[in-house]
Amino acid sequence: MDTIFALASAPGKSGVAVLRISGSRAFHAGRVLAGGLPDAQRTSLRKLRDSDGSVIDEALVLAFESPNSFTGEDCVEFQTHGSPAIIAALMNELSALPGLRLAQPGEFTRRALENNRMDLAQVEGLADLIEAETEAQRKQALRTFSGELGQKVELWRKDLVRAMALLEVTIDFADEEVPEDVYPEVQELLGRVSQNLAAESAGTHAAERIRHGFEVAILGAPNVGKSSLLNRLAGREAAITSSIAGTTRDVVEVRLDLDGLPVTVLDTAGLRETQDEIEQIGISRAMARAESADLRIILIEDGRLPSGLGVADDDILVQAKSDILPSSSEFAISSVTGRGIDRLVKAVSHRLSLRAASAGTATHVRHRLAISSAVESLDLAKTKISEGFPVELVIEDLRQALVDLESLIGRVGVEQVLDEIFASFCLGK
Repeated sequence: MDTIFALASAPGKSGVAVLRISGSRAFHAGRVLAGGLPDAQRTSLRKLRDSDGSVIDEALVLAFESPNSFTGEDCVEFQTHGSPAIIAALMNELSALPGLRLAQPGEFTRRALENNRMDLAQVEGLADLIEAETEAQRKQALRTFSGELGQKVELWRKDLVRAMALLEVTIDFADEEVPEDVYPEVQELLGRVSQNLAAESAGTHAAERIRHGFEVAILGAPNVGKSSLLNRLAGREAAITSSIAGTTRDVVEVRLDLDGLPVTVLDTAGLRETQDEIEQIGISRAMARAESADLRIILIEDGRLPSGLGVADDDILVQAKSDILPSSSEFAISSVTGRGIDRLVKAVSHRLSLRAASAGTATHVRHRLAISSAVESLDLAKTKISEGFPVELVIEDLRQALVDLESLIGRVGVEQVLDEIFASFCLGK
């Protein structure tokens, strides 16, 4: 297998740049450029030289001996000054060495997976950690990257293997008396796994929202102040504001960080009866996005709801324009003076935080589908046991549930998703 190398830090000028080498010829390449290597997992300050003996840079050099490295292979890292010229010179020298080549996107992490240094869920957690923009995203990604989901899968797998082994006993003693009734323990094991999977599945929606962001839609009649509220929340002119009703014709989105939660606030078209065909399209889009949003802020000006809009239990009703229309409402705001905006933001953050608290360690659609499939197989197995089906059919359902769970951590049936996952990584990962 080729030895690979790549810049592991961000490209461009920086105080420090990290260049990573991994593979069977990594130590050889490190010695060629640095003249020698420090002991494994120690650092040493060395001069890096080109093939003519000229100094390229002075750098910290680290060596990691297989399997105690990120990839599970021999690895060398150069921590150099972050000059593009230095990096280019080092890349040229490494490219000229036999058996070395530039890494493909995500190839370091893929080798870590192949060498059992990480499972697939941890790989996805690492990708999420790199992309994390808010505190909630960072914490969730770190939980997945730490291997928490893999640890749960191992417990579920252990129970299913035990249940299958107990059922196998009844086949082995088909013509004899079974030493004891194994079905109560089998039912207990399957019930426990099913309960745990159901709890994990229930948290996937919130986990996916933390990854991609919650959506909060602002609804109201034309000219009630929706765009002004959006601009106030964003701290900039994100939407056009005008005294002319119907200015907003499409959904305007602004990405915010609310107390560590990723939130996309949607400014929608004013809700009213209209003959304007373009405005009708905008209103239809507003209603569609509002229905799928996680939370809705409904602005009212005269105490009446917008035409055709019903109120859900979790909607936040807000009295707008409190600077010119005094109100004693809990949520009376003014986008002009800022009155009540902080209270509204806290209310939105609190409600979304309650939903985020239910997030599990299964964070991707792939996870949810695999868990749902495993639950279906377990339900079939329990039904077949209660209805007296042949034991072989029950075992087959349990085997399918086991396959679904093992696909969560990349042991089986995930080749089709690997390329897509690793394509999102940079070269140095």
